[in-house]
Amino acid sequence: MNLKSTSCIGFALAFGMLSCSVGQKKEAPGNEARRWAIALHGGAGTISRSQMTPARDSGYRTSLDLALKTGEDILSRGGSALDAVEQTIAVLEDNPLFNAGRGAVFNREGKVQLDAAIMEGEKGMAGAVAAVEGIRNPIRLARIVMERSPHVFLCGAGAREFGIEQGLDTASASWFYTRERWEQLQRQRATGKSGSLENHAESLGTVGCVALDQQGLLAAGTSTGGMTNKREGRIGDSPVIGAGTWADNRTCAVSCTGHGEYFLRLAMAHELHSRILHGNQGLEKAAGALILEELSKAGAQGGLIAVDGKGRIVMPFNSEGMFRAFSNGKSRKIVIYRE
Repeated sequence: MNLKSTSCIGFALAFGMLSCSVGQKKEAPGNEARRWAIALHGGAGTISRSQMTPARDSGYRTSLDLALKTGEDILSRGGSALDAVEQTIAVLEDNPLFNAGRGAVFNREGKVQLDAAIMEGEKGMAGAVAAVEGIRNPIRLARIVMERSPHVFLCGAGAREFGIEQGLDTASASWFYTRERWEQLQRQRATGKSGSLENHAESLGTVGCVALDQQGLLAAGTSTGGMTNKREGRIGDSPVIGAGTWADNRTCAVSCTGHGEYFLRLAMAHELHSRILHGNQGLEKAAGALILEELSKAGAQGGLIAVDGKGRIVMPFNSEGMFRAFSNGKSRKIVIYRE
C-alpha cells in the first residue's frame, strides 16, 4: 500500500484510525481557541462480530453515546478538559459492560482491584492509583491524588484510605460483581494461566478519555480492572504516567488500551509525545507507527486514542475491534469495528 498516495480518509479507515480534522471547516481568524474535541475508548481486543448479538452491540453503542454526551456537554459549555475526562470516565466506570469500576475483572483471589490515572497538559500535573478496592470511581480518586496530595501515585490500602478521608463514594464487593466477569475468572482458573496473552481477550474493556477544551488545554485519563486472574497487586500500564496515560499541551493527550505489559515496556503514551516533540512526526504518523508497527512487532494487541491542540484525533488499533467514539461539535461518531 502506497501511503503517500493514500488520502487522509483512506488511511484512517484502512488502519482503524480516525482524524477529526478530516472534513472540518476552517475556523475564522481569532476563533481558533474556541474549538474543542473529545475522544473515548472502551477497550481494544478480540471483539468478534460473530459473537456480538444485536442487543449487545446496541448496549455498547448506547453506553458509549451516554459517556460521549457527558463530555460533550462539559466542553461545549466552556468547561475544562479535566472535568470532561473525569466525568466521562466515571460514566464508563459505573457501566457493567466495561472493565473499569463496576464490571471490572476479578484477580486470582477473586477480588476486584482497580487502576486509574489522570493528567493535565498545561503544567504536567498527574494523579494515579493502583490495586484499589472499594472506591466506586477510581478516576475521581486519581484526580484527588493529583490536586489534594503532594504525591502522584498511591496504591492499595493507602489509596483507599486517602479516598475515604477525602469523602469519595465507596462501594461494597457486590457493587462491582458481575456474573460474566466471575465466570471468566473460573475459566481462567481452569487453564492455570495468569497474566498471559491468551487470557487478555477476556479482560477487554479498559476505558479512557482524551479532551481539548475551549481554552486550548489538554487532558487524558484511563481506568481499568486490569487482567482476569492477575496476581494480587499486579499493576498494568493504565495508571502509569507515560505508559498508558499522558498529556502535554505541546503535543497531545493520549490514553492506551491493550495488553498492559507491552505498553509498559514501550512507554507507549510518552513515546507518542516524544516522537511528535523530538522526532518531528505528526500525530497520525507517530500513533500509527507505534500501534501498527511496534506493538504488532511485539506480538500484542491494543490501541490508543489521542487528541492534539488543534483538535485532531487519532484512534489506531491492531486488533479486531476497539470500542471508541469522538466528537468536536461538528463531527460525531461511535465505532466498534474497523471501517
